[in-house]
Amino acid sequence: MHTIDLTMDRISKIEGAASLDVKVVDDKVTECRFATTEYKRFYVEAMKGKPIIALPQLLSRICGTCSNAHLLASIAACEDALGIVPSKQTMLLRWLTTYGLNIRDHALHLFLFVMPDLYGKDAFLDFDENDPEQHQQLHDGFEIKAAGNFLATLVAGRSVHALHPTIGGFLHFPDAEGLQEAVKKLEAIRPAVLRLIDTFAKAPFHFDRTTHYMALVPERYDFLTGSIYRTDTGETIPPKDFRNHLEHVVLPYSQASAYTHKKSAYMVGSLARLNLAKDKLHPKTRETLGKLLDRFPSTDIFDNNLAQAIEILHCVDDAIEILTTSTFKPEAVIKKPYKAGVGIGVIEAPRGTLYHKVEIDAKGIVQGGEVIVPTNQNQINIEEDVAVLVEKLIPETTDKDKIEFEIEKLIRAYDPCMSCAAHFLKVKWDKV
Repeated sequence: MHTIDLTMDRISKIEGAASLDVKVVDDKVTECRFATTEYKRFYVEAMKGKPIIALPQLLSRICGTCSNAHLLASIAACEDALGIVPSKQTMLLRWLTTYGLNIRDHALHLFLFVMPDLYGKDAFLDFDENDPEQHQQLHDGFEIKAAGNFLATLVAGRSVHALHPTIGGFLHFPDAEGLQEAVKKLEAIRPAVLRLIDTFAKAPFHFDRTTHYMALVPERYDFLTGSIYRTDTGETIPPKDFRNHLEHVVLPYSQASAYTHKKSAYMVGSLARLNLAKDKLHPKTRETLGKLLDRFPSTDIFDNNLAQAIEILHCVDDAIEILTTSTFKPEAVIKKPYKAGVGIGVIEAPRGTLYHKVEIDAKGIVQGGEVIVPTNQNQINIEEDVAVLVEKLIPETTDKDKIEFEIEKLIRAYDPCMSCAAHFLKVKWDKV
């Protein structure tokens, strides 16, 4: 029987700074605290007093990697408050923006953060160029990421903090030459994406635990539309009613809050989306992957990595179809008179469901709002998973390095985002 305290002050290869405290007494976890250690930035307070037209760009600064997700969620909330219905062309351009985001962001996580674990490396740049397999992974990673960046830049103006999307439409439109180049780049990386999927389909890491999954389930797998669905209850929640269903949980040890649904933890992200909507993937994606999709729904948390790789393929296939079947022409931004109201924007960011709420007065000045990010929603589920993992490991090993590595791998599988930074791990062990 073992009684230990484990403190991880820094968790490496995740987005931002986090810490973990686990207390084990007689082989049972009595305390597990996964904490965001970034300082609060009070961006919800910063919303107040701003003109609504400035809000999306302001809130895109919440994150430096998935900023375009915040931009689009905020735009959706503002349009909802103003009664603006975006045009069909605007929605196509927004879908392309999210596809560029997901290709780049998922590639960042899978290649730079997760893949070193598969090869026993500290970092992706430690891969051996003289080893054919590692050489291929290096080049695949940078080429996939570059194609996502190109698509997002072409359509939205930048791959982060995009310039072109705005309330009511777009400020700039891609030209025919750029569209053709985007298609070439996306077609060129498809074999690399298939290799990535194969890598994670065969990955040796597994952790099964039954939990609940929530995500937007759309008519098509577009990340921007649909109703919120929960696996265990079969409950469908209209996005506008989200605040009546998510319960805010204050964590005194963390700089970020957490959320539950019906008093229970749940998981959001790529695994949740595939568990709930794999039949909505692009037809070419489904045809290519065939029986591999039978793996979903899955309760293996590490299959979140595989789900991200599959989403990259979907984004490539759907983007190619849109780019080759659509023409984009200059279109006036839709404008409506300001009015007092409340708007809700709910989308699927790379890491899961993202909620934005805005309240404005009759002059279009923001009076308040709310932002609920995916990692806040996954927080309690991460803690529950780590507790189960540690209880499984303690009877098998007291090797602290192994325990810490297994915990890190599990947390990384969630692709948590605290901010845009990666830190090295420092662990303090104290025996009780």
